[in-house]
Amino acid sequence: MNERIRELQRAMEASAYVTDREVATAVFLATTLQKPLLVEGHPGVGKTEIAKVLARILETDLIRLQCYEGLDAASALYEWNYPRQLLHLKLEEGTTTSTAERERTIFSEAFLLKRPLLMAITHPDRAPVLLIDEVDRADEEFEAFLLEVLSDFQVSIPELGTIRATHRPVVILTSNRSRDLSEALRRRCLYAWIGYPSFDKELRVVRARVPGITERLARELTAFLQSLRTRRLEKIPGVAESVDWGLALVALHADHLDVEVVQATLGCVLKDERDLQLVGAALADGQLPAMLAVGH
Repeated sequence: MNERIRELQRAMEASAYVTDREVATAVFLATTLQKPLLVEGHPGVGKTEIAKVLARILETDLIRLQCYEGLDAASALYEWNYPRQLLHLKLEEGTTTSTAERERTIFSEAFLLKRPLLMAITHPDRAPVLLIDEVDRADEEFEAFLLEVLSDFQVSIPELGTIRATHRPVVILTSNRSRDLSEALRRRCLYAWIGYPSFDKELRVVRARVPGITERLARELTAFLQSLRTRRLEKIPGVAESVDWGLALVALHADHLDVEVVQATLGCVLKDERDLQLVGAALADGQLPAMLAVGH
């Protein structure tokens, strides 16, 4: 493996992000080739964290665009500060300033509200990391607009003209695959898939992300989560839940898992009533020892 990729992987792990060669290679190529990286995978497996860690490694700003249904270009790109424009016009009433000059003034950068995409394009110092999170939640119309922006890294504002990127941002897109993304967007990006981790990888994540956890508790917690993912659950817990649960157990001064502590803290792991009932019944039936045997 290329030594620079090894260095990147070590840097990511030094920032408590445990990754594999494939993901580290995709991140390396995205930064080297200046191409957007589309990261897909199950919820809670660490897709968003890639952008956060990369911003820390590159010592630059992270700019996040959280996608949602109904997101439009104005919310992602820019808006005019209408209250401030109105106030300025009121203050100019009775002065000798011409109408044309007033319009030029209120439609200047001083009255522009930059949203994430424009912030990334106009970042003044160095290339930022632009995180476009859960792009699959936005609609196809916004996806088409996004494709245009990512192709040229420039935008046209009628009142100001064309604005081009001073520093081409590093772009990370994430998707939970709630809908299929267009082939055009996929072709524009490099690609990485993050699945649920193996026992050993998840154990390394828990050790790295949960200060003060005992080795026994880390192994039992990881085994329990690995066992849960083999069950027919409505919402399968990800690595994020492993970390949250570990932090909660350490806060409760637990050093191992027993039925009582698992029952009391299941809400850190399971976020669906049916799942809680299903796993609670398994614990009541004495299945905990078998669930802790994974990885041993």
